[in-house]
Amino acid sequence: MSSPAPTPLSDSQINAFRNDGAAVLRGAFSPWADTLRAGIERLMADPSPLERSYQPQGSAPFFQDLCNWQRIPEFRTFIERSGIGSLAAQLMGAREVRFFHDHVLVKEPGTSLVTPWHQDRPYYCARGPKTVSFWIPLDPVPAANALECVAGSHRWGRDHKPMRFDGTPLYAGDESTPMPDIDAARENYRILAWDMAPGDAVAFDFGTVHGAAATVGAIDRRRVFSARLVGDETTFADRGGKGSPPFSHLSLHDGDPLVGDDFPLLYPAPA
Repeated sequence: MSSPAPTPLSDSQINAFRNDGAAVLRGAFSPWADTLRAGIERLMADPSPLERSYQPQGSAPFFQDLCNWQRIPEFRTFIERSGIGSLAAQLMGAREVRFFHDHVLVKEPGTSLVTPWHQDRPYYCARGPKTVSFWIPLDPVPAANALECVAGSHRWGRDHKPMRFDGTPLYAGDESTPMPDIDAARENYRILAWDMAPGDAVAFDFGTVHGAAATVGAIDRRRVFSARLVGDETTFADRGGKGSPPFSHLSLHDGDPLVGDDFPLLYPAPA
């Protein structure tokens, strides 16, 4: 596996990620936009068993699929050659970075429903102090239709109760604190969102509260490639088969180091 020299990020980008839990990286993956678009077309023509597409009544089709980097060559090439591991290392201050999983989201033109406020961390089968997701749009996205992140929420010191997007609890008997009603008091939070160009990225911590507003009458397609990476001391979190991704084939036990062919080392580049 080859990897280019690390791309230097500015102190302001690194500080924004660490202090706010989210930062925008302008043009970070612009040279890879065509490659990722081609990969998404290949994926949509041959989805995986993990495809999670849906079309609520009155809403535009919303395609989702995950964990395809090993069978979609464009995704593998991006992950291995884009330098994403070195960017993650800079943001997290990590000595070592491994790939966790990929997630493709495609909203077709038309009205879409709200993506509820949530944190990714309590859903994921990974546990560690250094984590980052890269949300990479491959079409122009205005801030009103883009990802929204609550600044500083990764430092709230708790994982809020994970819910399915239909409003039911993910884990039976879960007594963790429910997510506050952020939309009812938006003025009490610093909510981050940016106008995005193809190849820009929002980098955010797995603990950052995020969501997306409903779009009404959107006329443009919105393709997004998300890449999730983890740093030092990440372990496997056994979610009883209900976490994300399911990774049902793994033989790891709760607390084992998150290593194996599914989680390749990206930084430093293997010899």
